[in-house]
Amino acid sequence: GVGKTTLIQKVTQALKSSGIPIDGFYTEEVREGGRRTGFDVVTLSGKRGPLSRVSSDSSTSRREHRVGQYVVDLLSFEQLVLPMLRNVNHGSDAEKKICVIDEIGKMELFSQAFIQAVRQTLTGSGTVVLGTIPIPKGKPLDLVEEIRSRKDVKVFNVS
Repeated sequence: GVGKTTLIQKVTQALKSSGIPIDGFYTEEVREGGRRTGFDVVTLSGKRGPLSRVSSDSSTSRREHRVGQYVVDLLSFEQLVLPMLRNVNHGSDAEKKICVIDEIGKMELFSQAFIQAVRQTLTGSGTVVLGTIPIPKGKPLDLVEEIRSRKDVKVFNVS
């Protein structure tokens, strides 16, 4: 709630209007009647789908991925994000581009395929990643800490 996604959206608009090739996604709050009911994934090409929704019941099936009151829709997330990341990773070096990944957090990290795709994107030559990671609270998230400690990563704290 400090403005990470708003900042990402403004930077993305500035880069797009400068003609810089950019792809990726951001997460957006979904609100109903003034309260947050979940998050959507929005790709820069304009596709949108659910990332998570408030669970209406407290029973948890074993296959459900939860973060607090939210149930993560892994299939929807992967269907939107993975093809875009694969496309970024398989572009030719002539197509150096910026890849927006907002965010690499607890909900997204339930996806092993997403973790692999992010690692591949970070090690791929020529792709600059503009991403958001959470400030560590409680148990550190392995991929987040791995990214934070990379020599080729510059971390800015948004407050």
